[in-house]
Amino acid sequence: MPPSTSSRLAYIDWMRGLACVLMFQTHGYDAWLGGGARNSKFFMWSQLGGTLPAPLFLFLAGISFALVVDKLRQKNLPASQIARTTIRRGAEIFALGLLFRLQEFLIAWGWAPWTDLFRVDILNTIGLSMMLMGLFCGGVLPLFPPLRARIGLGVGALAGGLTISLLTPLLWTSWRPRWLPWPLESYVNGVHNLGEPQAWLFPLFPWTAFAFVGLAVGLFLVSDWGRKRGAIALGALGGMLIYLAKWLDARPEQLYAVYDYWHTSPNFFLTRVGLLLLILAAVYVWCRWGAGQWGFSPLIQMGQTSLLVYWVHIEFVYGRFSILPKKAQDIRTASLGLLVIFLSMLLLSVLRTKLKGHGAEMWGWIRRPALSRH
Repeated sequence: MPPSTSSRLAYIDWMRGLACVLMFQTHGYDAWLGGGARNSKFFMWSQLGGTLPAPLFLFLAGISFALVVDKLRQKNLPASQIARTTIRRGAEIFALGLLFRLQEFLIAWGWAPWTDLFRVDILNTIGLSMMLMGLFCGGVLPLFPPLRARIGLGVGALAGGLTISLLTPLLWTSWRPRWLPWPLESYVNGVHNLGEPQAWLFPLFPWTAFAFVGLAVGLFLVSDWGRKRGAIALGALGGMLIYLAKWLDARPEQLYAVYDYWHTSPNFFLTRVGLLLLILAAVYVWCRWGAGQWGFSPLIQMGQTSLLVYWVHIEFVYGRFSILPKKAQDIRTASLGLLVIFLSMLLLSVLRTKLKGHGAEMWGWIRRPALSRH
């Protein structure tokens, strides 16, 4: 029996909530741990876990994008209108990314360099990825009859993701577009103003590849076969991809003159895609047949407001209002700080959900005492 729409969306929200928690721990321990704790295995594993949140967010953005495109196609909207709608939404996210950078710069006025305004962060990349996927859908949909459009889009999205991954090592090294101003080149390879690509930024290469893979996966999941057993099949595929990536990485032959496994290697990309598919299958099973939806789920709740909790938590971890002194804590104190961040962001998420759609009502409640005095 295929799962209901609500349960299908629930496991996507659960995964997004998981990405939020992994993001909290990565940022928290990185910002707060000091002394010997920064050289511990605990910190090493924490940062290794930090390789997952960005791929998860982009992968899930691709899946959500596929659900939107499928819904618009069911309304028989032309490809051009689907493209406009999705590109506009991507542009909104990109604009929010620019606004976020401006906010962080103003809060840190006096010690943040002006170049921070042009830093390529995850929101910028999600927005641009959505715009690129919108352009892709607008160009590909007219090429196929309606019954084959989903397959055509899915295969094309997979090819696009793989192409981005294969081009990444070149665009970070021998094919660098050095002729571009650094704020633009940074969107290609994360060079920023530092002369070399930076691993802590989120350029289109390789990060957009995860969104295109998510688009392909989402289109598969909304197919008739995918609705019934797709998540389990994708989990099996994930295991095979991890094995394939390990096998390829062990080959003595290399495609690229400069090989950087952890940052640009297509083999690491395949490994992370495999992990994403395994997580997808596990979360699907947990939400469908496990305790994922028993009562209140903190992860589903945060997954529904992931943009808000991302936006707010940064300032209380890395920013001027950090709840703990930076680079000075032991593991226990930093872990307590993380618990505070988690509970605070969960409360914020619940409040956001409860107040959504009640803005006019609240404004009237605020104004009522003032009006009663006249």
